[in-house]
Amino acid sequence: MKIKLLLLFFMGYLNMNAQNLEPKGMITEPKTFGEKTHNFFLSKRMKEATRQRDSLLWLNIAFNKDTTQRGNNYRELDLQYRNLNTRFNELEADHKTLEDDYNEMNDRYTDLIKTSLNKTEQLNTALKEKGEQLLAREKRLAEVEALLKSQDSITNALNEIVKRALLSFKSDELTVEMKNGKVYVSMSDKLLFRSGSADVEEKGKDAIKKLADVLNKNTDVSIMIEGHTDNVPIKTEKFADNWDLSVARSTNIVRLLDETYKVDAKRLIAAGRGEYMPKLTNETSEGRAKNRRTEIILSPKLDELYKLIQKR
Repeated sequence: MKIKLLLLFFMGYLNMNAQNLEPKGMITEPKTFGEKTHNFFLSKRMKEATRQRDSLLWLNIAFNKDTTQRGNNYRELDLQYRNLNTRFNELEADHKTLEDDYNEMNDRYTDLIKTSLNKTEQLNTALKEKGEQLLAREKRLAEVEALLKSQDSITNALNEIVKRALLSFKSDELTVEMKNGKVYVSMSDKLLFRSGSADVEEKGKDAIKKLADVLNKNTDVSIMIEGHTDNVPIKTEKFADNWDLSVARSTNIVRLLDETYKVDAKRLIAAGRGEYMPKLTNETSEGRAKNRRTEIILSPKLDELYKLIQKR
């Protein structure tokens, strides 16, 4: 029943609209069924249109609000982008600077390595040369030490031979001692000379002869004869002072060794020391007696040692 009424209502509405195709607004005082039907459907349409309008308004507000937010977000993101892009450019510039610094440091490091290697090579070469020089010096030192030991052995043997040869003489007449690698034969003034004289006495000649026999058998020995006096002044027709006397005494012994006992003159040296190398003080008679002496200094030749020393 209700369905039939609705159909009749709808058909009447359609007939009314079919008769008047112009749209009408709400009828203020509907009198006919058709006008009432018109108002009814118009009311529904208006409600729907109002709802749609409100929806559109809400959508428009939401859209405008969303657009504003998106604009704010966009502007914020754009600002962040520009800041990040600026920072990126700064970092890229820093990276370029660091890369240039790295390349420069790497080049310097490479140069330092090359320089260091060259210096190391030079140092190694220098150390090798120094090492070779040190070994050579050690070798020469060992040779010198061996020669010195040999020299000491020769000097010791010579010292013993001379002592045995002159064993018959008293200790106050002559002494034999070894010092500084040499043999010192010290003959007193009373064994060799009279006071103020440079002529060798017979007993002194006997001592010189026995020493000459040893020297002729040991030809690699240099011989120095030194005359010494005390500090008592002397002035005679032959000697102006103690220098003259000491020189004359040493020269006479050299001639005796050379001319009488045939010791090679090339091995002989004469020297006068006068009063300037005393053994004891000249303040006592005993001291002055010790100072009046002739020293015959025997030195084994050091030719091989000198050659080694000169190889520096």
